[in-house]
Amino acid sequence: AGILYLVHPVRLSYLAARRLARPYSGVARGVAVWLLVQASILAPAAAALYLAVNAGSLVWILAAAATLKFSAALKLLLDTALRVAYLLERGDLDSARATVGEIVRRDTRGLDEWRIASAAIESVAENLVDGFTSPLTYYALLGPLGALAQRVANTLDGAIGYRTPEYERVGKASALADSAINFAPARLTAALIAVSAPLAGGSLSGALRSWALFRSSTGSVNSGHPIAAMAGALGVRLEKPGSYVVNASGRPPGPGDVRRAVRIACIAAGIHVALTLAAIYAVWVLSADWLG
Repeated sequence: AGILYLVHPVRLSYLAARRLARPYSGVARGVAVWLLVQASILAPAAAALYLAVNAGSLVWILAAAATLKFSAALKLLLDTALRVAYLLERGDLDSARATVGEIVRRDTRGLDEWRIASAAIESVAENLVDGFTSPLTYYALLGPLGALAQRVANTLDGAIGYRTPEYERVGKASALADSAINFAPARLTAALIAVSAPLAGGSLSGALRSWALFRSSTGSVNSGHPIAAMAGALGVRLEKPGSYVVNASGRPPGPGDVRRAVRIACIAAGIHVALTLAAIYAVWVLSADWLG
């Protein structure tokens, strides 16, 4: 496990981006960093997959599965969210603030109970896209390297795609690339959240209404879609202090809502896996017919 952590593409791409993207440097350097980091991760992966193809079908399947495992991650996110819910139920706000700080990019030190729950729910919704549905979408479209490229792009955005004086210019390419790559998956995931809501005690109509009304509230091209759908599905108000409010008329969320958000995310992920497998099978059948 220790070796896998050291060579994990997410870790390596994050460290490389932070080292190569000097604060206050320009857009051109940011483009070069994005291309260099992508190439440094994808090239050895492509070589390994090429060798696996020549080694036989079983080896190829194992190599493709390993690449997808490196690219898609959901369990840690959901486990962390459930840990936040557990700590809130115990009344341990300090530990809950520290734990939710592991999955959100905001200062959690002064958050009260409902805003801690809000942060956890927002992260579940947003990172369902970044860490699961988007890489699976690109796996279906472009194969294992497509999934890995999406994950690296998302990591680069997380590493340097900040709207701060230090990284606004050098991180611009990473931020724009991530927004473009996740554009369709974010909207697909919002729809999946809405469809999944009734199966976890949520509201389909509430999700659709909130999605339509508040999808642009976060100021992000993509993140507002799954966050707004999740807020409506749960009937809660989600808020990042000083930044945005989604579904303002909803009630403040609690630990039970965090648990329901996790259930909705699990159901949505399962539906997406089924859709991905169906798409891959359809492509395989059409290809076989076309090749005769």
